[in-house]
Amino acid sequence: MGHGEASESALATARRLPPAWAAVRRVVAVRLDNVGDLVMLSPALRALRHNLPDAHVTLLASAAGAAMAPLLPWVDSVMVEQVVWQDAGGRLALDPARELAVVRRIAEAQFDAALIFTSFSQSPWPPAYACYLAGIPLRAAQAGDFGGSLLTHVAPSLPREAHQVDRNLHLVDHLGFAVPSRHPEVRVLATTDQLLEPLGLAGGAPFVALAPGASCAARRYPAERFAKVATLLADAGLPMVVLGSEREAGLAAPIVELNRGRRVYSLVGRTDLGELAAVLERASVAVTNDSGPMHLADAVDCPQVVLFSGTDLESQWRPRRAPTRLLRRATPCAPCYLFDCPIGLPCLDIPPEEVVGHVLDLLPLGDRSGGVCVGSES
Repeated sequence: MGHGEASESALATARRLPPAWAAVRRVVAVRLDNVGDLVMLSPALRALRHNLPDAHVTLLASAAGAAMAPLLPWVDSVMVEQVVWQDAGGRLALDPARELAVVRRIAEAQFDAALIFTSFSQSPWPPAYACYLAGIPLRAAQAGDFGGSLLTHVAPSLPREAHQVDRNLHLVDHLGFAVPSRHPEVRVLATTDQLLEPLGLAGGAPFVALAPGASCAARRYPAERFAKVATLLADAGLPMVVLGSEREAGLAAPIVELNRGRRVYSLVGRTDLGELAAVLERASVAVTNDSGPMHLADAVDCPQVVLFSGTDLESQWRPRRAPTRLLRRATPCAPCYLFDCPIGLPCLDIPPEEVVGHVLDLLPLGDRSGGVCVGSES
């Protein structure tokens, strides 16, 4: 919807906002994180557009997150920055001039307001300070500790176990914004014909999507087990499409190699995020880790079986919209918040047969075919 075509209800909502916020014409939403985090920001971005229909909305994002912008129709422009407060690995050298240059670029945009979105483990104060130094008059974030007057609007912190979507919406709720939807969503404009037709999957042909990647090793179901899942499903008459980024080719290779001669196909490295979302929207079921594809599948309402490791609390990140089976073994170390597991991923010690049983349970009746009978644990 164009800015000039905003509905009367949206304009009425804007008029009910506090005067300072109703007058905002240039606003920046700060979220320098990964693909999944931007998917979970989508309901808050939609609320922002709904309440400020004539404002120019800029997303301040990381390079990874910026790739999501075409799928978020409520965003007008994107600023891509790498900042020291998001440097989890300590890879950035000491360089105050680099950070001051970020502040200057933010200042040049002349924003009226900044909404700073953070996860439960992130502090809003570094980006709040950057926005303060950039001269942004209205600065809002969620915080549970003291940061002086760096923020003009502070939403009280939600409990640690709150879902990330709810954390994002809590901030706009606190500001008095109406929230038209609390479900993650993305705009899917890409088509899948050129990707799926050569695989014999034209039209509505059923298939299962496999996404073996995740941002860290501790969240990845072992590739050899993914390969076994593919074998069992292919033997049951279901084609597989393996998905992932180019850097995940090494994870996908064993799945395809161990299933040569079966209908197991790889699109790894051959899709952008828009095409990935479109393929997931077409899939009958997806098998994912706790990952960006998990969140994209949820946003396009694709049923999925999730191998959810013990690195994080399910309540914070789990899918919220699509039918989902969340699989994890209980372990005393969860949640560990580690990038690499030192003890062999006991939280993902889930037999492929169990995974396949849940996939078959989630398949629409019209997509099921004869083949092996696979049992699953309750």
